[in-house]
Amino acid sequence: MLAERRWKDGAGPPCAARIESIGARLPKRRLTSRELVAGMRHRTHIDLERLTGIRERRVCSDGEDSFTLAVDAARDCLARSSLRAEELEMVVCTSITRYVGGLSYRLEPPLSLSVKEAIGAPRARSFDLANACAGMMTGVFLLNDFIRRGAIRAGMVVSGEFISSLGANAARDVRSIYSRQLASLTLGDAGAAVIVQRAPSGRAGIAFAGFTTISEHSRLCLGLPASQMPGAEMFTKARTIHKVAMQDAPPLVGEALEGSGLQLSDIDWLIPHQTSTRAIRAGERVLRERFGAGPKHTIVNVESFGNTASTTHFVALHKYLGEGAFRRGERVMLLSVASGLEIGVIVLVMDDLVETHGRTH
Repeated sequence: MLAERRWKDGAGPPCAARIESIGARLPKRRLTSRELVAGMRHRTHIDLERLTGIRERRVCSDGEDSFTLAVDAARDCLARSSLRAEELEMVVCTSITRYVGGLSYRLEPPLSLSVKEAIGAPRARSFDLANACAGMMTGVFLLNDFIRRGAIRAGMVVSGEFISSLGANAARDVRSIYSRQLASLTLGDAGAAVIVQRAPSGRAGIAFAGFTTISEHSRLCLGLPASQMPGAEMFTKARTIHKVAMQDAPPLVGEALEGSGLQLSDIDWLIPHQTSTRAIRAGERVLRERFGAGPKHTIVNVESFGNTASTTHFVALHKYLGEGAFRRGERVMLLSVASGLEIGVIVLVMDDLVETHGRTH
């Protein structure tokens, strides 16, 4: 069952929440799939671009890491916001990778503490949260709950993912398409940030937010410290993950739709986790078969950015808001199927964000 807070007597929550602004930071360096395959140690004859649909991804250069991407994304988010940093009451950092100064993994002090100090939000309560590629959506889920209960008025969720190092390490070991490190070759780097704010009365931007964990699949994707090189390695049973995702996600999407009083055909934009074009299209077909109809549009931007882990949904939102794709009142569903197995659904109703996203100061 999707974990969503229910309220007694049908009165609804005392407050509602909305997405107030979104920021992103993409490294300038581009690495194509052809370049990545050409640099692999073993001659595999893998056509990675054809297999995944990923033409290129952004990767960090010297001086860029999880922390710098997170801080730059947070600053971009604030530049598009009507709020000042000192008005934030909470900062949640959800990076899988917590690299500072290259491939030095930071445990203490928490990355969220360093981010809030860097952006000038010293009064905000802060904590780190890790939930695989569902991290940012989980952070939004939590802030939505804090705001609905009246505990805070505004907070930020931020993530910086310097995760392409997994691909660099996998390039030394992958020998065929059956390698358990193959999925690492799809990864790209990015930072993203989102401010969640109390909404005006009767104008809830977040119509639904729910999560569930199917822990029996927790060992289908494992990240471990690399044994012979800096950074980490990831071992994934990608086909099995895809199979269980196609099986377990649709019933939970149905529950989310029921909870928000919608049909799938009422969703104007679906933003799934960006893994590969094949996986996204297969998931779209499964949803159409299950519900007899599908969303009006499904966003696929994996060809340009790869899988940017916890930031994928908000990198996509940032891009499409910047292009003026959304209209006021349109419904956007964010769907995360992440290692764990984590399934999360957030339904947004587009409001002032479609006009204010282009504003910077």
